[in-house]
This record gives sequence, structure tokens and C-alpha cells, in this order.
Amino acid sequence: MRNGPIGFGLCAVVGTLIAAPALAQKMPDIGFDSVGRGEPLAASVADLPEVGPNWIRQPGQRRDDPNRELNGSRTPPEGYEALPRDLFTSDDFYADTELWSDPRYFRCNSPMATEFQQGVLAPPGVNTTDDPANGPWGHCDVDYPREAIVSPYGFETAQEHYEALLEETRERGGPDVYSFEDFPAAEWNGVYEPPRGFGGGVSNQENWYWGRHSQISTILSLLTPKYRQWMVQEAYHQVRGNALWPSTFCWPEGFMRRWYPAAVREHYVIATPDMVQVSTGVARNFIQNIHVGREFNMDDVASGGVPRLGEAVPRWYGETIGFWDGDALITWTSNIQAWKSHSLFEHSAKLQSIEIYTPIRDDAGTFVGLNHETILYDEEALVEPVRIVRNLHKINKFTDPDQVPYTFIECVQTIFSVDGHNAPLTPGAVIEYEMPDMYGRPWATIWERYFEQGMSRPDATEDLFNFE
Repeated sequence: MRNGPIGFGLCAVVGTLIAAPALAQKMPDIGFDSVGRGEPLAASVADLPEVGPNWIRQPGQRRDDPNRELNGSRTPPEGYEALPRDLFTSDDFYADTELWSDPRYFRCNSPMATEFQQGVLAPPGVNTTDDPANGPWGHCDVDYPREAIVSPYGFETAQEHYEALLEETRERGGPDVYSFEDFPAAEWNGVYEPPRGFGGGVSNQENWYWGRHSQISTILSLLTPKYRQWMVQEAYHQVRGNALWPSTFCWPEGFMRRWYPAAVREHYVIATPDMVQVSTGVARNFIQNIHVGREFNMDDVASGGVPRLGEAVPRWYGETIGFWDGDALITWTSNIQAWKSHSLFEHSAKLQSIEIYTPIRDDAGTFVGLNHETILYDEEALVEPVRIVRNLHKINKFTDPDQVPYTFIECVQTIFSVDGHNAPLTPGAVIEYEMPDMYGRPWATIWERYFEQGMSRPDATEDLFNFE
């Protein structure tokens, strides 16, 4: 009988990507050993089953089909024993910190699966009752390995990482400065596929940050104590149907939603020698402007500030600089507003990213897409840097006759929080409305006011547990 925390060393053989059908999760061969990019993944989500629980739907099957099959179980999986108290039965998750490192506290749910419990992401919910205590289990013997999530490069800050890549590029004769006449990335211009496989299967863009292949306790092990608490708070309210997504209220989406499948569709890339723009979105617009050849203002860093381009005011999607190393674009984003992303962890205003866009080519050398490798640094939220790898498959040129223009999104709020619940309102409805603090944690303010009475929420989080 396995009653304690579990750990896994799942791995996958990762080969060189040379063809479009092999886009999912693979890394391209950049032709040399780099100090900070192109390292093969220790494991691929394409090789792993989902943690669950979620509905298994056959092609053409309706969401509410009574014959749909559950990927998970209504009772603890064979060989595992339920804890006397877990996320689904606890009346005070703050008091359970010593249990958070045990996957069974979360009934071996993945982060995304907490959104399936009451159907807040994909109705109907896998918990077919209103009682969270009846929530089903995921697969306790499945987990995306932590070593495939953390950065393999050993840098402690984004600045250190960026400067190392810049020096490496200089040693190779760069950075490259192009005109429109000799610009190799002109072939990037066009439209890239949306994240398929959201309801099943594997997408070229799928990665661990989707939250389908990891145990919650594994993700918590990446976080500092305060941010662990905040992620458990999110999970606790998700499984009770109290989800508060920023897009519900037309609040900003935040920097990290760029990697979440429910928040993005086709990616539109416009590449020029000195500016590259990536646009996408669903409820809000994500626009990344990469300023090639620019340098950050570092004046405030010594006093606790972050590198920036403009004023010392955080931007919802940050500010980005970059340089060309041949036909690859290496970028650094800073000055990001602290925020959240669905069932994954919140990030602080210290978050910075190193992102590398590398062309993917088929056997004939034809450009088929972009490998997007991201390393995230956040000294306040993360105990060590983490990496996200996805591949963007180009599906159209802007000149293709069947290509529709980018649809700019205007989010019109029709849902408001009324006594802590998401209430769709019709024109003419009158409610009492309290202006949220958009630069704080407005979702937590609602949860704590309406659903956490009597809980032992600490004023300051102590490191009462660890994952060592």
C-alpha cells in the first residue's frame, strides 16, 4: 500500500525535429552546443497520458452523452489510500500545509482537472453532484517529471541568461543586423495554428504549462511558500465551482495566459529586421512587440526595480528587447504586471522571461514553423527558473486568399460578481458594485470575503513544509 508522497522519473527520447508531423514538443537542431538554448527536453507530454480526471469523448460524442467515459476513478485508484482530510473535504485548506506535498491531498488531480470538477472549464463537471466531497480521482501513477520543467541552463537571472546568449552570439560573429533586402526571417510572416487537442489528443503547442500531465503537488514544489498557498487557494475554490477567471469580467488576461490553450487561437506573426510582433487572443488581445537592438534601462535594478524600456510602471504583457543570431531571435521580457493564469500558479512583478524563436524546417529545408523556447525567472514566486517549450506550425501566409484578418477583440462585460458568484446580468439590471483593486489580487478578495470565513489564513506565510 503506497500511502506517502510519490515521485517519478519518467523520461522520453527526444530526437531532432526535421518534419512538420513531429512538431509536438520536439527541439530543433541549432547546429552547435549553446550555453542557454536548444537543450533537448527531459520528457515530452506527447509521450505521457493525462493525469485526469476528465471526460473521454469519442469523435462526434456530445459533452452530455450519458455513455461518456471518465478518465479517472470515483474511488482511490488501486494501491492508494485516501487521506482522512483532503482538498475536497477540508473546511480550512490553510491548516493543511503539511499535506500539500502529497498528491492524494488533491486526489491526484492535475491542475487543469480542478477546472473539470464542477465543469467550470468544460461542462458538465466530472463531479456529477454539487458536493465537492464526491469529486473523482486522477491517476496517481502519472506525472510529468519535475526535471523536465525546471530550466536546464543554470542561470539565476534573466539578465545573466540574456547576456550569456549575447556573448555567445558575439563569439559567432553576431548579433546580426539586417535590412529588408537580406532579412532571413521574412518567411516568418503569416498565421500559425491555434492550440489543437484541448479536448483530447496532443497539440503541437502542448506543454506542461497546460496543466494536464502534472500532479498539483509537483507544480507546488516549484513555488515559494506564499505562491504555493495561493495556488492551493485557487484549486480549493475551483473544485467548489467558485472559479474567478479574469476574462470572465473582462479583466486583463496577464502575461502567462499566452501559453494557456483556452486563452489563445491562431498566432499572427509580423517580422521585420528591427521589430517582430506576435498577436493572438480569445477574450483579450495578446500583442508581443519585440524591439530588436534595444537595451533596457537598468537604473532601478539596484534598488529592487526591474529592467524596463519605458516608465517604471509594470505592463500587463511586459516590455521586450531582442537580437538576431542568424535566423533565430533571442528575446528578454521584463517589467511585467503581477497576475494569474487559470489553474496554474500566480506570478509576481519580478517575473522575467528569456524567449528564443528558432525556425523549424522539413527535410527539404522548407520553413514550417517556429520553436518557441521560454525560460521564466521570478525570484519571488519560483524556487528556481522553469522552462516552457512549444512549437508554432505555420498554416497560412497573409496573402493566402482564404486567410481572414486578425479579429481584434473588444471584451464587453456582462458577468459580474454578486455575493461571490458569477452572475450574468441583462441590460437595465442594477447591482451594488465595489471597484476591485486591479493591481492586487481581486479574485482572492472575493474568495476570502464570501467563502473563507473562519479559516486560519495567515497574515504572513511561513515555510511550514517543504518538498525536499
